Amino acid sequence: MLPLGMRVVAFDPGTRRLGVAVSDRSQTLARPYAVVEVRDAADLVEKAVALVDRLAADEDGLAAIVVGWPRRLNGEPTDATAAAEALAAALRSRTGLPVFLQDERLTSHEADARLRERERDWRRRKARVDAAAAALVLQDHLDGRAAASPGPRSSVADLAGR
Repeated sequence: MLPLGMRVVAFDPGTRRLGVAVSDRSQTLARPYAVVEVRDAADLVEKAVALVDRLAADEDGLAAIVVGWPRRLNGEPTDATAAAEALAAALRSRTGLPVFLQDERLTSHEADARLRERERDWRRRKARVDAAAAALVLQDHLDGRAAASPGPRSSVADLAGR
């Protein structure tokens, strides 16, 4: 169980860009935060650690880190899987925060499709898609944790049955 009242940050790592998303303090909603240009794997780690340090120092703090975990549709690793795992390991050792890998299959495609509904210009979409994909990864993680956590919860189905 993560401490409430603190945010969760998610990263969607790529070879040229790092998508970043943050949750609200209740760890219920994810929102795109930033897209950071990176030169290589070492630069990606340094920039991710710097972002974590900055967000952790904010009043809302950070409870955990989520890293998008690329997999093929059949569950097999992709060429990018090892890099995401290496980022997660580096963040775990350098920040001391819990780090979770979250399946990110098709999140970039879904993010692009959602952005396409509002933004016709592909250049503008491209600049935002990595952060939007990170937000989808984070929302999937938050929703999965909420569904798995015990405690008083009511859903629309529960309320309809009363």
